[in-house]
Amino acid sequence: MGTATRVPRLLSFEGFNEWKFRFEHNAKMKDSNIWRSIMMGPQRITYQRAGSTEVLVKPVAQYDDDDFAKVEEDEKALSTLTMALSPEIAFQFRELQSAKELWDELIEVYEGNEDMKRSRQDLLQKKFNMFNHVLGETLESQLQRFISLATEMRTAGILLQTSEINNKLVNSLPKNWDMHVAVIKKTKDLN
Repeated sequence: MGTATRVPRLLSFEGFNEWKFRFEHNAKMKDSNIWRSIMMGPQRITYQRAGSTEVLVKPVAQYDDDDFAKVEEDEKALSTLTMALSPEIAFQFRELQSAKELWDELIEVYEGNEDMKRSRQDLLQKKFNMFNHVLGETLESQLQRFISLATEMRTAGILLQTSEINNKLVNSLPKNWDMHVAVIKKTKDLN
């Protein structure tokens, strides 16, 4: 999950969207330079030769303290992002050299292209349509599952009307709620 002092950890494919959300906020909270380095990529240390308009890459031997600070920000961003991955996941991306490369690759692998996103949306829509009470499940557990599914759908870009969501939840309540469901359904506006 992560805390103010500990970065959230990506443990599996299924948790990527939640991890991505938490990691971004954690990085911004800890040090906005980390997030900037992830989004913008590593800074190129350059200089302009005297009497020329040509911009050249500065040799490490000529770095000053400000140059080293910029490089260290990029290294800190890569380190923070790497530490946020389980060893099994981090191993797959070991060859990447910058936090931006790693971030972009994680998004490509775990979120996929447009076809994968559409397939995921279809799967979530099917899960929503088939959502029902599980025998022996507490009402709190069912609500938690439902809220997680609705949030996952919204994150995946599936926008449902509030009345659709409320109607699905009411219809999935356990049988001992039938009397309550009948009263709720008499409400003219399920929004």
